[in-house]
Amino acid sequence: MERTIILNENAFYEKIITHKRGGFCYELNGSFAALLTRLGFKVSMLSARVARKNGGFSPEFDHMTLLVHLKDRWLADVGFGDLFTEPKRLDYPGPQIDNGRVYRFTRRAGGRLLSRWNGEENLWEPQYMFGLRPRKLGDFVRRCRWHETSPNSHFRKGRVCTQLTQNGRVTLTDRKLIVTRGSKRIERPVRNRTEFNRLLRKQFGIKLSLGEK
Repeated sequence: MERTIILNENAFYEKIITHKRGGFCYELNGSFAALLTRLGFKVSMLSARVARKNGGFSPEFDHMTLLVHLKDRWLADVGFGDLFTEPKRLDYPGPQIDNGRVYRFTRRAGGRLLSRWNGEENLWEPQYMFGLRPRKLGDFVRRCRWHETSPNSHFRKGRVCTQLTQNGRVTLTDRKLIVTRGSKRIERPVRNRTEFNRLLRKQFGIKLSLGEK
């Protein structure tokens, strides 16, 4: 049984905290923004356009990221999969290191570009482009619904669950389980739905209820 994603703070808390379920960028960064605000931080939700493999960027509101206003401005993002784990200084002109990876911000027409260094290819790989105009949760509803329902959305093409661990990351898809610990990476196939559900319980503590996909 599929459940419609509701973009409000109470729904985020109910799903992520009470029921210990995951979410995607609108839910995770939306919930994190609410937490930071209650802790006394000034936070802006920003619209981001994700870089495409064949060049260009996805439409506006395709991703939500967060700008935290302190003495300096910091970009925080807990909803973009395998990205940086600590906030990055938006106005710092040079490279910023995070868990052995290097990121940077560059100015572009209409906003800023976040890139990550690819040492094997010897180039900066674009991650996403974002503007600095503060947004509201309601601004993301239309694109969120597209991700939920469109057959062209990558979220509709297969299940994926990923989580940062103390020394790496664990990622589960319909076809494989990937576990990284430091520089060591273990990858193995997932044979069927029964094994997927077992690994989902073991690795993420998520038990699907009857009828859930």
